[in-house]
Amino acid sequence: MCYGYGPSRRSLLAAGLGLGAAALAAASPAAAASTGHPRGERVPPGQISVQLWTVRDDLAQNYDTTLAYLAEIGYPKVELALGYFGRTASQLREFLDGLGLEASSSHDGISPDDAALETKIENALTLGQTYMVVPYLNSTSLDEWKGWAERMNVEARAARSAGLRYGYHNHAHEFTTDLGGGKTPWDVLTAELDPRLVHLEIDIYWAVTGGVGRGARDPVKFAIDVIRRAPQRVLQYHVKDRHLDGDMADLGTGTIDFRRVFDAHRVREYIVENDTPDVTPRQTSEVGYRYLRKLRF
Repeated sequence: MCYGYGPSRRSLLAAGLGLGAAALAAASPAAAASTGHPRGERVPPGQISVQLWTVRDDLAQNYDTTLAYLAEIGYPKVELALGYFGRTASQLREFLDGLGLEASSSHDGISPDDAALETKIENALTLGQTYMVVPYLNSTSLDEWKGWAERMNVEARAARSAGLRYGYHNHAHEFTTDLGGGKTPWDVLTAELDPRLVHLEIDIYWAVTGGVGRGARDPVKFAIDVIRRAPQRVLQYHVKDRHLDGDMADLGTGTIDFRRVFDAHRVREYIVENDTPDVTPRQTSEVGYRYLRKLRF
């Protein structure tokens, strides 16, 4: 992991990415206080969550201890990934209730058939979830993206009938893959997904990285434009920072000006994530929680 460069190199790289002084100032919690932003709102504590993919290695070693540690940090919610680790949905709900944790959301792929979809919805209801989110799709085929959007609309309608919200989580390739004639997967998704049924879980790191890939002078503005222009509602964020070299960063140690993003659009759930923790998964989780608790925007 890379934690920084000398001032001249940092300035040069930031200029090349279009990040600017505000993004550099956001590279540490201490520096963020001097960016000139007016002190304003904080992320409501009850809206902070963590994506369990962040702590996947710890989960594999000791699932129970890892979840207990997240609760001890102060997280009220988690976004599930990687299954239930040998428990049924009912057993996992009982365990999480005992820790004071809510599984408010989950990452689940598109179901292969209606029976699997019914099971997915039943499990989500048992766990007390509000959201079900498709975490990843990738293809260079326009027709495949259209087919996925059609199927997600079907699943979202079933989820809505059960009282659940159904969403899609982006990476960078949705903004950079040319499906022909300059059309991107993001163009297809935002045109085809029913905004009455499907919401967006915007991964801020990947949206910014998509902006970099598109050659945007201001990748953070690119991400904000993605959020503002989508017909679908943006209800969740994956809050993940970015080092100057493009690597993922623990919150507050990178270049993304989250205050700027949060001020542009508020969501119902702010989910800490880092696929490649800078030190340890647990430290990444704690750093992320503390950062969001202190950040004013």
